[in-house]
Amino acid sequence: MEITFTNPRYLMLLLAVPILIFVHFYTLKHTSRKALRFANYEAIMRVTGGEVVSKNVLVLVLRICIVSFLVLSVAGTTLWYEGLSARYDMVLAIDSSSSMLANDYTPNRFEAAKNAATLFVDYVTGDVKVGVVSFSGASFINLEPTTDLDLVKKAIANLQIHTLGGTDAGQAIITSSNLLRERNVPKIIVVLTDGRSNVGIDPIDAVEQIGKDTIIVYTIGIATGEGGTMDGLAAALTLDPETLTSVAEMTGGKYFPATSITALEDAFKQIAQTQKKKMKLDISPYLLIFSFFLLFLEWGLINTKYRVL
Repeated sequence: MEITFTNPRYLMLLLAVPILIFVHFYTLKHTSRKALRFANYEAIMRVTGGEVVSKNVLVLVLRICIVSFLVLSVAGTTLWYEGLSARYDMVLAIDSSSSMLANDYTPNRFEAAKNAATLFVDYVTGDVKVGVVSFSGASFINLEPTTDLDLVKKAIANLQIHTLGGTDAGQAIITSSNLLRERNVPKIIVVLTDGRSNVGIDPIDAVEQIGKDTIIVYTIGIATGEGGTMDGLAAALTLDPETLTSVAEMTGGKYFPATSITALEDAFKQIAQTQKKKMKLDISPYLLIFSFFLLFLEWGLINTKYRVL
């Protein structure tokens, strides 16, 4: 469970709380002196047991709560939690660098990934939008999230290898997250890669930027232990499982090592069938209502039990 703020700059208004405490006790001290100036001191001490003016601690607590809840409401307090949902948006980010042509899968890693992604779409159920992004040294938007799953399959089938040098998985995560801003629903990114992110933004930093508390990222590493060949050259295993695992776990997702076509298809199937999503609850209206309730309660107390004559 995490808490985020839509307008965090307003949290600075919480600095009013210590000021409120200071003013409260300063006013009580001033009131005490004023009362003693015109009162029978010995009678007051005998009746009150030494407490000339009540410290009104309950009123102070109520006022602190009122100010705090009002500030948190204005700051747009949002509660994120893991729940079950059949309504969500998702982006498939598929590595399209040259190394994906390695033949340790049949016919190669890239075609195996496309085939598994297409099967994945068949497992998707519910009110779901799916988008497609491909990446190598740069990221490319192949399809914005849509409910037309046949269109998603066509976009996957039309993916092409990009010859731009390097693998920028970090930018792929950011590009994918930018496609998930439209609807107020749980959001998922699936990153499939066969290499180490070696250009652009670090994937860990990318997850921090997109808000690791609001989007679940699943990662799939596609490469066999033996590696393969590409245009007659050896294509070694260059995966970075540590980073892929960290990226997934930071967001509540999971890393899947796909060392075979069966493992690759199973990874996609598990992601499609998972019901765990990051749910969002805006508690600002509730904080506002509760603060007004406490305000009326405080008003009642200072006009009855804690009334100063």
